[in-house]
Amino acid sequence: MKMTDIARLLDCDVLCCEDQLGGHVYSACGSDMMSDVLAYVKNQAVLLTGLLNTQVIRTAEMMDMVCVVFVRNKMPSEEILRIAKESGIVVMSTKYRMYEACGILYANGLNRIEGDNRG
Repeated sequence: MKMTDIARLLDCDVLCCEDQLGGHVYSACGSDMMSDVLAYVKNQAVLLTGLLNTQVIRTAEMMDMVCVVFVRNKMPSEEILRIAKESGIVVMSTKYRMYEACGILYANGLNRIEGDNRG
């Protein structure tokens, strides 16, 4: 799925790295626990989270993720956006709660993480 599709489906405000919206993501992860992200995420993924700190971007960078969507209208700080820009990670914000946002992406073809055997 293209990140432009994610932005459209979730009615997102694009906050950083708009020039990379044509890139693709192949899986998604919704979590506020970065330890879960580290344990289960594969590359080329989008992270949906309500956690607002720099560790979100650092974790996404470490896991080769290309996009972070902050849910519930959360707005990241300038420091978070600066780090994301330096890392080339697209950052967006959506009005949807995490449950709804994940469901919308799943229903539109972005499936669960490869190798994740949980339900």
